[in-house]
Amino acid sequence: MTFAPTRRQFATTLAAAGVAATLPRFALAEGEIKLKYGTAFPADHPGTLRIKEAAEAIRKDTGGKVDLQVYPTSQLGSEPDMISQTRAGAIDIMSTAGTNLQTLVPTAGINGVAFAFKDYDAVWAAMDGDLGAHVRGALAKVNLFAYDKCLDNGYRNITSASKAIVTPADLKGFKIRVPGIPLWISMFKALGASPTAIPFGELYSSLQTKVVDGQENPLALIQSAKLYEVQKYCSLTAHTWDGHFIFGNAKKLQALPKEVQESLAKNLNAAALKQREDIAKLNADAQAQLTKLGVTFNKPDAAPFREMLKSAGFYTEWKGKYGDEVWAKLEKYSGKLA
Repeated sequence: MTFAPTRRQFATTLAAAGVAATLPRFALAEGEIKLKYGTAFPADHPGTLRIKEAAEAIRKDTGGKVDLQVYPTSQLGSEPDMISQTRAGAIDIMSTAGTNLQTLVPTAGINGVAFAFKDYDAVWAAMDGDLGAHVRGALAKVNLFAYDKCLDNGYRNITSASKAIVTPADLKGFKIRVPGIPLWISMFKALGASPTAIPFGELYSSLQTKVVDGQENPLALIQSAKLYEVQKYCSLTAHTWDGHFIFGNAKKLQALPKEVQESLAKNLNAAALKQREDIAKLNADAQAQLTKLGVTFNKPDAAPFREMLKSAGFYTEWKGKYGDEVWAKLEKYSGKLA
């Protein structure tokens, strides 16, 4: 019988031979550190695929020491559930919209203010700049460590099963699914709609059974979640930009070996930048693909919607809730809102 040395014995032998430098940074047992990553993104969404690539890169980078297990499609629970689990340490890392965190950290959802960012140049200047840094600092105060680069979930657009949304009048009494996010519930109430909070995992069935008339999401998610099967109209309102912070339980992450922390940060931040490029390409292609799948598109004028929100006191109300300091950081990139 042939003797097969263990990795540790093999490493010791090589070290004695003076060739330890050729080993991976960590010459330890495969999967010694297991980490859970949860997301509501579907399995084939770039927000999942790029993180899975990062997990493999982290495994290689650490010589098999770290096994980052990725659970898409809300397998670990709804986004509020996953946030609670992450705070408790049952989930190590997750991604979710800053707006989903605003009941815990009020300023976390400020990027979701309606019609705040005119284009992606403004989005990334804000989120990679002072506004994003402010939110990451606020998350740290509740034991959540957010990585520097956030994922792109895209500009959100309204879909409907029965009619196109062209003006604010078309939203009067319109039953629209929204995440359980006070900012967006407030926005649609100010626009005259009837918002209903439903977890993303229940969205498709809620549209299919007519619990709600429509919903609002980025094009890439409308496509990957196959919402086109139960929605026939899409209005390119781009009423808010939505991004996902990648964050984890600060105490658990900071207790990891420094090399592991560095590998996680390097690879997760790189994954986010690649995912942003993916979404840009997907958005360019999604409208054509969805049109082929039977979705009818229209592009409303944003001005009447913005004016209705302003006259309803939406911007003034949320400036008061967020506070002058962070609102000034938002308006640095958005221009004057309130």
